[in-house]
Amino acid sequence: MSGGDEDDREQFRRAMHGVRPLSPLGRLVPARRKPPARARFSRAERAAVLRESLEPPARDLDIQPGDALHYRQSGVPETVLRRLRRGDYRVEAEIDLHGLGLVQARAQLREFLLSAAARQLRCVRIVHGKGLRSGQRGPVLKQAVDGLLRRAALILAFTSAGMRDGGTGATLALLRTDGKP
Repeated sequence: MSGGDEDDREQFRRAMHGVRPLSPLGRLVPARRKPPARARFSRAERAAVLRESLEPPARDLDIQPGDALHYRQSGVPETVLRRLRRGDYRVEAEIDLHGLGLVQARAQLREFLLSAAARQLRCVRIVHGKGLRSGQRGPVLKQAVDGLLRRAALILAFTSAGMRDGGTGATLALLRTDGKP
């Protein structure tokens, strides 16, 4: 050791003369930082988000009994909708909503779509009727189906079925199969 180091130590000892260490109870412990929050979604939470996305819009569209339904998400080519309309996709499952009340029909349609998505089905048929006997209310189930399908992220496209498959009383829907919600 050099002489300068020895002088520094001696000065430090003199400066600290009479100083006592703090007791462990009197010490301030620095607050531990929480790890950054991470989004964690359970399967049930993802299903709840999907169900919420299937909720009907605040105002249903004004659809008449003979009107054909057509829709495709942005980015889905027009040719896909054309092929769906022609019946080029094989229908893998079907639900018939005839005779159901609006609330019950919406609930069953949601469950049907969730089940179809879980089974990775590509094309489904939804029979809702034309609404000819709905009176002035118009085709209630048809409007509900249109609203639900437009809001469902798992639906790529849908169109009224061809005449042999129910015409404007049924809808063919093409589902996303890439695992995205």
